[in-house]
Amino acid sequence: MDLTCLSASSFDVCGGLRFRHGIIVSIVHSPLSGFQVSGMGLIITFGRIDGWETSPFGDCFHKFINLNNLTDINIEAGRYEVIFSLEGLLECQKINQDAEDAFKKTVEVDRLIDTLRSASSKELQKLVLQNVLAFNENFWIRLAARTDTCKSEDDKKDYEELAASVMSIVDHLVHKTKEKIESSTDILKEILKPVVDDVEEIAWPPRDPGALKLMEKEIIHREQEGQLDEGFLAEVSAQLRQAKEDGDKPGLEAMLQKVLQLYASTVLSKRSYAKKGEEVLKAELFLETIIKAPEEEWNKLLINGLTIGKGDVSPDELDGVIKKRIERTLIRTEGGSYQQRVLTEYLKGIQSRSEEITHLLQGKTQ
Repeated sequence: MDLTCLSASSFDVCGGLRFRHGIIVSIVHSPLSGFQVSGMGLIITFGRIDGWETSPFGDCFHKFINLNNLTDINIEAGRYEVIFSLEGLLECQKINQDAEDAFKKTVEVDRLIDTLRSASSKELQKLVLQNVLAFNENFWIRLAARTDTCKSEDDKKDYEELAASVMSIVDHLVHKTKEKIESSTDILKEILKPVVDDVEEIAWPPRDPGALKLMEKEIIHREQEGQLDEGFLAEVSAQLRQAKEDGDKPGLEAMLQKVLQLYASTVLSKRSYAKKGEEVLKAELFLETIIKAPEEEWNKLLINGLTIGKGDVSPDELDGVIKKRIERTLIRTEGGSYQQRVLTEYLKGIQSRSEEITHLLQGKTQ
């Protein structure tokens, strides 16, 4: 028998399969699903699509047969015995899975190419920005392949123009990103200039008492100019993380932390919730006083402002307005952004300090 001609559709009665190692599997025919072969936890379903036999093994299964991995076949009345290698079949399944994964990726790339082709110039820029990580080696290889297989010169020209346009937009994005990183670094250097001496060494706390005021003034100015964006906050956060990991630059770490605190204080102070009509909300006013103050003054402010100390705002009232301000910040900022993280961490820092002072004062009164 010519084994290459063997197909699932030739089975019209139930039979059995036997592997080389004596593993018996069964064939079950169904008008809906075709033939299903099962055994030892392995299930193979054969169906028909446009006259072609299909299975989880796809073309690989037929290649498996053509390679003569089948060692014998016996056909008797109502019984089919096929003897072949289980290891070979499982390897075939793995190869076919890899091919299936590759096919899915190709389909995704083709879908993206088709979307880019039908887009206007304005839409193309937006699509490239949204899918910038998709323009890898596989994308360009697939685009080149489709260009080479074009049947008309017009289509080929369209693909070539698309490739040039996408490449130009991607190059522009990379260039802009690099400029933004360099710009963020330059801005940070200008902010830190008052506390960095002529030999680029960091003295912390600053030797000049007015250095922090100059830093704060520069941050307020830059924030008003819209220069302290996500790129800037990402740069400061990255340098702060590196300083913490190094562990040998406590001055740099404290200085970068101060930059983020001054930024948070500046941004949070732009909006006040201390008045409701003509009524002054003392807890909100107290929180805003702490927000505007340097971290070094928080302890004194809390001791003088809380009822457990010398003030008229209870710890619960302060905690309530802090939680409310955090909720407002989460709503007004982009989820997962550096700005959201910096602002909420600053507020949580005030909350944590308030709890520490409260516990300390409660311990003294007991």
